[in-house]
Amino acid sequence: MSSTRTLVSPAVLARPRGRAVYWTVFTGVVLLFALAFLFPVYWMVTGALKSPDEVARTPPTLVPDDWRLSGYTDAWDLMQMPTHLWNTVVQAAGAWLCQLVFCTAAAYALSKLKPVFGTVILGGILATLMVPAQALVVPKYLTVADLGLLNDPLAIWLPAVANAFNLYLLKRFFDQIPRDVLEAAEMDGAGRLRVLWSIVLPMSRPVLGVVSIFALVAVWQDFLWPLMVFSDTGKQPISVALVQLSQNIPLTVLIAAMVIASIPMVALFLVFQRHIIAGISAGSTKG
Repeated sequence: MSSTRTLVSPAVLARPRGRAVYWTVFTGVVLLFALAFLFPVYWMVTGALKSPDEVARTPPTLVPDDWRLSGYTDAWDLMQMPTHLWNTVVQAAGAWLCQLVFCTAAAYALSKLKPVFGTVILGGILATLMVPAQALVVPKYLTVADLGLLNDPLAIWLPAVANAFNLYLLKRFFDQIPRDVLEAAEMDGAGRLRVLWSIVLPMSRPVLGVVSIFALVAVWQDFLWPLMVFSDTGKQPISVALVQLSQNIPLTVLIAAMVIASIPMVALFLVFQRHIIAGISAGSTKG
C-alpha cells in the first residue's frame, strides 16, 4: 500500500521533537496569514473610531487613544446609509434573481436539451468574454436610454442577465449530472421543466451558491455603470453614494461608511461559506 509523500516524513512526526517543530511552524504560518488578511480589516474598523487628527497622525496609532462611536452614527445619518443600502439591496437582489433564472435556463438548454447549433451559440456567448467591459458601456447606455430605463432598477437587472462566465460555469456543472438520472425521471412522466426543477436544481445547490455570490458581489461593488444610469441621488447604490456624498465629510465618517457598506457582503459569505466552498470544490473536481 503506497503512502502519500510529504515534506515531513511520518518517522519525523512520530518523534516528540518532530511534532513540536511541525506544529510550531504550522501555527506560525497560519497566524502570519491570518494577520495579513485581518489586519487591514482591523485598521479600517478602528480607524472610524479615532478622531480625525489621530487618523492623520504620523506615526499612526494601532489602538485608538479615544474610542468614539460618533464616526459610525454620523456616517449612518450624513451619508444617508439606510436609503442607499436599500437601493443596493434591491438592485443586487433583482440582478441575482434575473441572472439565476435566465442563466440557469440557458445553461440547462445548452447542456441537456442539445439545441441545433448549440455549440455555435455557446461559442458566441463565450466570445463576449474577450470584449473589454469598458467597450460595452456606451452601447449599453444608449440601449437603456432608448428604452427609458434610466433611474430604474431594470437598468441594473437586465444587463446583469448577460453573464457569459456564470452561464458557462452552470453548463459545466450540468454536464456532469448523469444522463441516467434524467432519463429515469422522464420515464416516470416528468417533463423538461419538472426535471429541471425537481432533479437538476437540487443537485446543483453548490454551483448555484457560487453563482449567487458572484452575481451579488458584482452588483454590490460596481461603480461605473450605476453612476451612469442613476442621476437621481436618492436612487443611487452605496458604491456611488460613498463617492458622491464624500465631499466635506470627515475622513473618519467616510471610513465608517465603508465599514458599514462592507458588512452585508461579509455576513453573506460567513452564512453561506459552506455552500461556496462546496461549489468551488465541485467545480475543480468535475471541471
